[in-house]
Amino acid sequence: MVETAPDESRPSFPLKAVDDVVHELPRTFRWDMHVPVRVFADDRLLEQIAGDRSLEQLVNVATLPGITRAALGMPDMHEGYGFPVGGVAATLTPDGVISPGGIGFDINCGVRLLTTSFTAADVRARIPALVHELSRCIPTGYGRSGRIGLSEADLDHVLRGGAPHLVRQHGLGLEEDLGFMEAGGCLPGADPAAVSARAKRRGQDQLGTLGGGNHFLEVQAVDAVLDARAAEAYGLSAGQLTVLIHTGSRGLGHQVCTDYVKLMDESQKRFGFRLPDRQLACAPLSSAEGSAYFAGMCAAANFAWANRQALTHRVREAIGRVLGPEAKVRVVYDVAHNIAKLEEYDGRTLCVHRKGATRAFGPASTELPPAYRAVGQPVLIPGSMGTASYVLAGRDDAREVSLGSACHGAGRALSRTAAKRRVHGDVLRKELEAKGIAVHCPSNAELAEEAPVAYKDVDRVVDVVARAGIARKVARLVPLGVLKG
Repeated sequence: MVETAPDESRPSFPLKAVDDVVHELPRTFRWDMHVPVRVFADDRLLEQIAGDRSLEQLVNVATLPGITRAALGMPDMHEGYGFPVGGVAATLTPDGVISPGGIGFDINCGVRLLTTSFTAADVRARIPALVHELSRCIPTGYGRSGRIGLSEADLDHVLRGGAPHLVRQHGLGLEEDLGFMEAGGCLPGADPAAVSARAKRRGQDQLGTLGGGNHFLEVQAVDAVLDARAAEAYGLSAGQLTVLIHTGSRGLGHQVCTDYVKLMDESQKRFGFRLPDRQLACAPLSSAEGSAYFAGMCAAANFAWANRQALTHRVREAIGRVLGPEAKVRVVYDVAHNIAKLEEYDGRTLCVHRKGATRAFGPASTELPPAYRAVGQPVLIPGSMGTASYVLAGRDDAREVSLGSACHGAGRALSRTAAKRRVHGDVLRKELEAKGIAVHCPSNAELAEEAPVAYKDVDRVVDVVARAGIARKVARLVPLGVLKG
């Protein structure tokens, strides 16, 4: 049994070890819990998780009306808004709830991995020039606008049609890209009418932008192949030059979340809900509020997939200009890690909330691209800046173990404020460059916020996911160049 009580101001959580990396708190721990809490972590990660309010938040999640199975915490879990980041919860449909806090403000923040036809060794000397060219053609930072002007009508088409609309109507990408995205880059439940005018104004000029915070574009090399069969299926080989894109729905998604948190907060008494944290404001999926939020969330998710598609187009153009017109850039996969999806489990449709958690479906899933059905879904796990990232392959066992979910990254170990107190951005920049990593980030303060010391050990986090039987390791990627807002 593990007692997690980092200081006297926080409650103690007597987690019982189910096995070496799975720990559980029974539903009897607190009178209002409907399901147990289950956390995937080793002892070191449990210590870090206990350093904030994430366990308390996960216990609160276990009180949601209609929640089933368990409230799950991934090994990268840390404190968030309502739900912890790294939290997973499923509710029964149609009357179980949907909670905006269980998806997060950056709806469909996610990751896309691209491979190139080059080895890193062949183009090593041109990496700084490539990072510079990427910084020239990809707007970064908070509030930055892109170069893709959308009319009000066309924005609605993007909200409804996602990445397929950009490819088929605007020529931004290849038709083959669409087969290698979660949900084909478009959720069918989207309704632009469920997105407020203010949200649309915030997103109208942000398509094709990276954003700030922990969003990044990283030029990488495949450092190690850990599962040859899966790597071959994914088109990954040792030494290959790759690009990882991490961004979401920008200001549009943030405003959608803001709008519906307010609406649902005002509706709690009418629904008869008495939740332990108002940040868990929610509504039955079958209610007017719940169905409207789901439609707006799907629209914001489609905007995010379109955003990553526009960025992919710009990456292709930049690589062609710097490395040569013969360059080939292919989408390995695109997967969300802030989203709610309707999924079938044991003949029941569940609304699965994944906040800072990545879908990890195994070979049995019919939702995967045909080329991946023999090995499972690519699960993309970015590390902290300057450390490794991983490609995993989802396992069928994950459906029972973790609602088909894995971690989404290393997970913060320090707040942004604490990171800036400990790290000097100019010093970090020099340290990264000394390691041969080309860095473009105009702000030393934002660079410090995302320092490797601010994150958990990604190798340890991924090891827990593998040991828990959720996914297996396929490839390890290391950074050569980083573009940040």
